[in-house]
Amino acid sequence: MMDRLKQQQILEAAKNWFKNVIAPNHIKNTKKLVDDEEFVINPFLVKYLARFLTGKSDPISIAKALIYPRVLATSINTSFGENAQKFISELSETIGSATEGIDIEFIDQVDKRKKYCQVKLGPNTINKDDVITIHDGFSSIKRRAQKNNLSLNTNDMIVGVLYGEETQLSGNYKKLRNNHHYPVYVGKEFWHRLTGSKHFYTELSTAISEIAAEFDGTLLLKETISKLSKSDFIKELADK
Repeated sequence: MMDRLKQQQILEAAKNWFKNVIAPNHIKNTKKLVDDEEFVINPFLVKYLARFLTGKSDPISIAKALIYPRVLATSINTSFGENAQKFISELSETIGSATEGIDIEFIDQVDKRKKYCQVKLGPNTINKDDVITIHDGFSSIKRRAQKNNLSLNTNDMIVGVLYGEETQLSGNYKKLRNNHHYPVYVGKEFWHRLTGSKHFYTELSTAISEIAAEFDGTLLLKETISKLSKSDFIKELADK
């Protein structure tokens, strides 16, 4: 099993990433939402959504119907995805790789073989071009290994997905696994193979939750909704 010090370093990297990158970006993006130009507003739906949410279609209700989905879904998910590479970089610094095009190299704690791993964020985060890029990168590693008489199986080149479930993997991940025969380890299985701990995935989630507990956006949301509701355009949309 990976020693506890190394496990703790990964947990600290995740906590620092969330505290110093994800949360500040989320707050910054929330503050922008006082301006109605930040939204593409569907005038046919917005009053319905406001009434569905609050039972009213006054300016405050319309502002809530616009802001809540943005702040609680779109904005944070986008920030999480856009900044995942920063966490992967921190993970690379902690674990390391000397091979070009590989994020991390580690001894698989299940089969005890060395793995060359490209790390991805979630179960839907690669497209068909990424499949080609990953395959080409792994093919290059295989050629170098053959040239240097190194033992390297296709199963030693893997994709590690930071979160999600096996059943959630997109068709592009399945192409990598089924057509090119590269293992794709997702969520709990990836972290188990990396650290040797079946419980590390839960530990990682808990560590990030501890940081999340430091942030309370209640007042910021209230202020942002109030300012947006004073927009002339929002007032025009509201019931008179």
